[in-house]
Amino acid sequence: MSSSRRKFTDEFKADAVQLVVQGKRAVAQVARELGINESSLGYWVKAYRQQHPDPQTAPMPVDAARIARLEAENRRLIEENAFLKKSRGLLRPGTAVSVKFTLIHAEKANHTVEFMASMLGVTRAGYYAWARRQGTASPAATRRAALSELIMQIHHDSAQTSGFRRVVAELGRRGIHASEGLVRRLMREAGLFGVQPRTRKRTTIPAADAAERPDLLRRDFTADHPGTRLVGDITYLRTGQGWLYLATVIDLFNREVVGWSMADHMRTELVADALRMAHAHGRVEHGAIFHSDRGSVYTSQAYADIADSLGVRLSVGRTGVCWDNAVAESFFSMLKNEMYHRYHFTTRAQARFHVMQYIEVFYNRRRLHSSLGYRTPAEVRAQHDPQTAIAA
Repeated sequence: MSSSRRKFTDEFKADAVQLVVQGKRAVAQVARELGINESSLGYWVKAYRQQHPDPQTAPMPVDAARIARLEAENRRLIEENAFLKKSRGLLRPGTAVSVKFTLIHAEKANHTVEFMASMLGVTRAGYYAWARRQGTASPAATRRAALSELIMQIHHDSAQTSGFRRVVAELGRRGIHASEGLVRRLMREAGLFGVQPRTRKRTTIPAADAAERPDLLRRDFTADHPGTRLVGDITYLRTGQGWLYLATVIDLFNREVVGWSMADHMRTELVADALRMAHAHGRVEHGAIFHSDRGSVYTSQAYADIADSLGVRLSVGRTGVCWDNAVAESFFSMLKNEMYHRYHFTTRAQARFHVMQYIEVFYNRRRLHSSLGYRTPAEVRAQHDPQTAIAA
């Protein structure tokens, strides 16, 4: 792949800015998570804030006490929500008290013991008695407790999506060898479970006058080099404002989502913008194959002209046969099971924010993929071409 400077689409820039502004996070952190230059992101954020200045609304003195109470209540709710995410599953009946004490011990630097004990339904005295006993615990019990604590942290860092196999893989990456049976038992004791897949409904709308195009992949979803064999599809995401449509471009070499686009329509521009993003980011080689289903937007002449201008050859599977585009289908299943189904989005903007974050921060750079030997797409790309990773 070329190591030339990446170009970014306006859509990518706008959504990256929202990770900073809406997410209330530092530019440096978001730039690091997206694998982009900090100064570039800082420039985009500065331009956005110049165009969208924050209103200066100083509170009146009579409102100060009420605002202080509301802010204190808000801080309390934020703390409770943050702790509940970490303790997901531990509130189920039958969860071992020792597991709850282990979490309290691990989070002492972030929350008070009184607060955590109240949230988990245990007593402070019980925790302190347990903590004293840890000093006389056997080496095996101490190691087991430490492993359980680490497993809880790994599960939390995966947004509570990892099952025991991905947890075992992550432990191995950290130089810790634990059997699948042990990890599964410790996760069950802690009330931790991986996200289970749901069946996805087909959404392909075939074109009555679709151009005849060949199937150049024939279910061979592999690639020897990045940017040479790509797949894509469209999915619908329901929000309180109506549907948000997401189109993707996925590199079969490392399963990375190299292009995406979101809109309130499913016209040709949606899929064209996803392909343009992949090309602008330097993730498409000249002569690459892009494979999709026979949906009307993918088989339109307008899309064919755009693909041709980018040096991309088009390939299509059979209508309604999900196995002909299995990788693209699989990605949407993961996105919905691991993120979308766990929220209720009142606006399209909220959904965009979380989809962008899932794709660019979690899926491409943190999620371990079994098909990649429990590596991330970004790691596979970097190992193949370190210079490209630096340019990113």
